[in-house]
Amino acid sequence: MEAEKKKAVVTGGAGFIGSHLANTLSDNGFQVTALDIAQDTRGRLHTDVAFEVCDVRDTTALARIFAGAQYIFHTAALPRVQYSIEHPRETNEVNVGGIVNVLTAAQEAKVARVVYSSSSSIYGEQDSLPFIESMQAHPKSPYGLQKYIGELYCSVFSEVYNLQTVSLRYFNVYGPGDDPHSAYALVIPKFLEMRVQNKALTITGDGTQTRDFTHVRDVVRANLLAAQSPSVGNGESLNIGAGNNVSINRIAELVGGPTQYIAPRYEPHDTKADNALAKKLLGWEPHISIEEGIAELKKLSGLQ
Repeated sequence: MEAEKKKAVVTGGAGFIGSHLANTLSDNGFQVTALDIAQDTRGRLHTDVAFEVCDVRDTTALARIFAGAQYIFHTAALPRVQYSIEHPRETNEVNVGGIVNVLTAAQEAKVARVVYSSSSSIYGEQDSLPFIESMQAHPKSPYGLQKYIGELYCSVFSEVYNLQTVSLRYFNVYGPGDDPHSAYALVIPKFLEMRVQNKALTITGDGTQTRDFTHVRDVVRANLLAAQSPSVGNGESLNIGAGNNVSINRIAELVGGPTQYIAPRYEPHDTKADNALAKKLLGWEPHISIEEGIAELKKLSGLQ
């Protein structure tokens, strides 16, 4: 007789990372419910993934949906840096109020563990690379601050309420299904769209700024490991990054086509993850190189 499936809930499940995560959980034998404030999933979710329209500020709905769940993956958030600067109150209600609601509902539902999607934006500017978890957080935006507060709440709920939690600090996630017009869209989907439209790839500044691009399938694998690893659950924060920073000029070279340069904008010049702790505690390491990842996306875009 087939064992009863473990139930997993993914908040923000209609989004880029959330939908990849929900589908992979389903493929791995979980009974999955994805919840999102957006009613349109754009066909991203597998047919056996249950979908609920839900705002993480709705505590009654969260309590109902979390009932019987073993794992909660909290990816829902109002991105991103610039929007949070323009709307600090609204983003705080969702990004800080939301994690408090999720943790409270999870604790009351007696779930086994909450995996929280945090961000490398908590680091802000640092004096050295790579970014390591022992560095003091120095967020430069309400969004980065809100993500860091979420991590602290996870740690407190582990200590005070004995709720197992772990926070994953993502570095520049990219991959199939990343909408170039979405709030989370990075330079890679935007460059691909420009290339498809035969437009010059627009680079801000001189293009020497670097980012640690991490493939969404590697991020999803980290989530599954974080949910079930016996080595975490006490409020740890782990970098989930490729550990290899690449310049925007190099990304343009991999995508191909002509380029044009525009005025620089205020942003950290470089990011790079030290992922040794994730390797130690989760047995996780990235599998997909930036060259492989962009080659796949170009093929999906009809460019190869």
